[in-house]
Amino acid sequence: MRTGDRIYPLEPWTITERSFDTETNQRDETVFAVGNGYIGIRGNFEEGYDGPPETTLHGTYLNGFYDSSPIAYSKGRHYGHPELHQTMLNVTDGKIIELYVDGEKFSLFTGKHEDYERRLDMRRGTMTRSAVWEAPSGKRVRVRIERFAAFTNKHLALVRYEATPLNFSGDMELVSAIEGKVANQVAAHDPRAGSAFRGQVLETKAACEHPEETFGMLLQQTQMTKFELACGMEHRLNQTVRLTTRFAGQRLEKRFSVTATEGEAVVLEKYIVYYSSKDYPSSDLPELALRTLAEAKASGLEAIAEEHEAFLDEFWKTADVSVEGDEALQQALRFNAYHLLQSVGRDGRTNIGAKGITGEGYDGHYFWDTETYMLPFFLYTKPDIAKRLLLYRHHILPKARARAAEMSQAGALFAWRTIDGEETSAYYAASTAQYHINADIVYALKKYVEATGDKEFLYGPGAEILFETSRFFADAGDWIEGRGFCINGVTGPDEYTTVIDNNTYTNVMVKDQLEYAADVAAELQRERPERWSELQSAMGVNAEEAAGWLHAAQHMYIHRDRGLIGQDDTFLTKAVWDFAGTPKEHYPLMLHYHALVINRHQVLKQADLVMALYLQGHRFSSWEKLRNYNYYEPLTTHDSSLSACIHGIVAAELGMVDKAYEYFMQTARVDLDDYHRNVKDGIHTASMAGAWLMIVQGFAGMRQTDGELSFRPELPRHWSAYTFRMRFRGSLLTVRVERERTTYELAEGTPIELVHLGKRVTVGLTGVTLPNRVPEAVIFDLDGVLTDTAEFHYQAWKELADELGIPFDRKINERLKGVDRLTSLKIILERADREYGQEEKEVLMARKNARYQELIGAIRPEHLLPGIPQLLEELRRSGIRMAVASASRNAPAIVGSLGIGGYFGHVVDAGALERGKPDSEVFLKAAEALGVPPKNCIGLEDSAAGLAAIRDANMLAIGIGEPSILEAADYVAASTEELNWELLQEKFGRQ
Repeated sequence: MRTGDRIYPLEPWTITERSFDTETNQRDETVFAVGNGYIGIRGNFEEGYDGPPETTLHGTYLNGFYDSSPIAYSKGRHYGHPELHQTMLNVTDGKIIELYVDGEKFSLFTGKHEDYERRLDMRRGTMTRSAVWEAPSGKRVRVRIERFAAFTNKHLALVRYEATPLNFSGDMELVSAIEGKVANQVAAHDPRAGSAFRGQVLETKAACEHPEETFGMLLQQTQMTKFELACGMEHRLNQTVRLTTRFAGQRLEKRFSVTATEGEAVVLEKYIVYYSSKDYPSSDLPELALRTLAEAKASGLEAIAEEHEAFLDEFWKTADVSVEGDEALQQALRFNAYHLLQSVGRDGRTNIGAKGITGEGYDGHYFWDTETYMLPFFLYTKPDIAKRLLLYRHHILPKARARAAEMSQAGALFAWRTIDGEETSAYYAASTAQYHINADIVYALKKYVEATGDKEFLYGPGAEILFETSRFFADAGDWIEGRGFCINGVTGPDEYTTVIDNNTYTNVMVKDQLEYAADVAAELQRERPERWSELQSAMGVNAEEAAGWLHAAQHMYIHRDRGLIGQDDTFLTKAVWDFAGTPKEHYPLMLHYHALVINRHQVLKQADLVMALYLQGHRFSSWEKLRNYNYYEPLTTHDSSLSACIHGIVAAELGMVDKAYEYFMQTARVDLDDYHRNVKDGIHTASMAGAWLMIVQGFAGMRQTDGELSFRPELPRHWSAYTFRMRFRGSLLTVRVERERTTYELAEGTPIELVHLGKRVTVGLTGVTLPNRVPEAVIFDLDGVLTDTAEFHYQAWKELADELGIPFDRKINERLKGVDRLTSLKIILERADREYGQEEKEVLMARKNARYQELIGAIRPEHLLPGIPQLLEELRRSGIRMAVASASRNAPAIVGSLGIGGYFGHVVDAGALERGKPDSEVFLKAAEALGVPPKNCIGLEDSAAGLAAIRDANMLAIGIGEPSILEAADYVAASTEELNWELLQEKFGRQ
């Protein structure tokens, strides 16, 4: 797994840089960015940058503010391909403040500097810079600069600039400016890194100089979209100054000259506002900007900062995650949560970009990442923000309808990559073909309504989104004889496998959506008939159409193949990618291999089928999850930062806690440690949210299924405890996971009912503490554990082998223990002098089984192995559930003959198994039938294959027999006589 080096000191609430390096400056500009969901300002220097131009990206961005340009197609635009790029613009630079000491300009590239620091404070929501600078003349000045974008006013950003002469008194000049000559970074070799624009796009139309005043403004306009922008500045100083105003080119300056006194700080407060015609009429922009500047100056920076910090205090009240025993992760989790808050639009008309508003990667576009990664974070910490993100989708629903019509389909199809709702990706195979974005949005809608109880939203905007996107899928799918409802010609989350049929992730998500749509339609008819009538009139929706959605869901095709689930119809038929022969510098593959080369192999860019196991886990058995995770995980390159957290969440669910932790480390510090060496282009918002998801849904095992909360907590061995809070249905729940126990407490609101490791509890004011692991079930093999039918098996196989003239003895018989009938026969036939066809094998197995049944016909209760009757009775008295997990198809009959059927809640049907031991299927199915988490089960076996299966199922493995043969066991008993409940409890506790 790829990792990064530690870059910044480990501090709980701050990120600090104490030495400046031009080589890493662009990365640091991203890390130290500030924003408020609308304004985003990279961590650039206020005074400008005199280093190599390629080592900086001066950037200020407004969420959702963009311009367009035509997409160039070499042979003309084909029907349905998008016409225009959309690029979030680098807008007017309003933060500029230059300091001159007797005419010498403060710069880290001239003179000398010491005590340098750049710091992001996540509690206060500020970025500060400080240094002691010695000018070439020898004059020394301490500079301290603090900036923030106000969370309480999306249009406002502020800078506090403090300059203190240390060894002189004399003239200083502070030049505050707004610069209109700005441009976006041009993408060079990586299309993910920048825009298609070359040169300036945002044109300056006018300057409001106000020469005698401390405020000023630039008015600008985009070239194609014709959006107008007003950027204004206002100032307050702590002493008398001489003011000069200058406008030249596209730069408006306010020059403040002061006579400074040694040891006394000169303080300039700068107020910056941005207003655009995307939000208000163009004619109102100057007045709005000037009014906000006047109000901000009247309030003062200190008062605004207090409101800003109060907003953050409320955020951290729910969003903070405490990890005890891991400083690096503690810092990263707070950094991630803070940047998510800085990046997310909160007005219902903007969203959250893949790079936030910290850089120009992906052009500032919004993707499916929002609903799948970021929205869950906000749903459980700031539910109102989750609602605003869903309102954004409703805001662009008309364009989704238009896109579906352009695609010759009914309903609505949301753009895969967009700012204003129109598709902007020219590569349809990895964009428009990702129809699953519709289902991702509906999945988020469903979870939001369940978690908040906001039925008004569901019946209003939600129903329109739900029904229109369901129409799309009902129209886009086809009924295929012998299969059912199929969705062909799509791309799933994995962009290395494109335009295929029946992507399982897509199909299972659509199945969930169509079921939900049918349920909501029925609910509306029952609970809100007047709203249903409105929708009938406005959309033409009716009960017959809703019934069709349910019918399609019930017959949705899922590609299954003996326990493996195909990522799509053909994935499992392809050759596996040559991972061993691929140099590490050739990742990501998409930058080094043609898409056709990648597409014809089994190789994934990111989680796809594993994503389905995560989001729709209740639709897969625990064995299916384990088998498919183990199959797809080695095929995944994680070339997308979206991938690691999903693999980590599923690994944690499967009991692979160490592996989950490795993925967590990649996810949590992907930006702070610059794992992918591309933080210079912007943060990875999906990974940031993924780190929170890994704590809450990975290690704590939280799932929200049909409106019910459940937890299966795990604690990585690197930590001593972790604590988080989450909102659910108006209440605030605190969850603390320690090594042996989990405590649930109600911080606010009404009691919450939840399920902990299968047990339903109500959390009220007193809180509830429950064990993380407790033995609840014992799962028995049959032969050699409950009774010794192994001898009968040996006799039956021996007779058959003798008839065939094949050598067979008790040594070879050891290999037959715990495996199924066909595998046993294949082992025997290894020594045959000819090949046997399948039909012959079927006949031989039938002969063997007939003889075996004759032999076991005499089995009675007295044939139970020593100590077993007492053990079964002990377990029953202790309330321990029991099951039989045998590869024998005769197990039910034998259990009945032994007179012990009443002890067992389940006997696995060996005939229904896809794979025999050492595969874990039989044990996982037994645990699932009992309703017990695998980690709370104890498996008893006498074969190496069976013990391997138990271990793979994440259960305590107790062997019976010879230790040298049973090396996979956690403990080996010499015989069944040694077994008792006290011993099993002791071994379970030591695991």
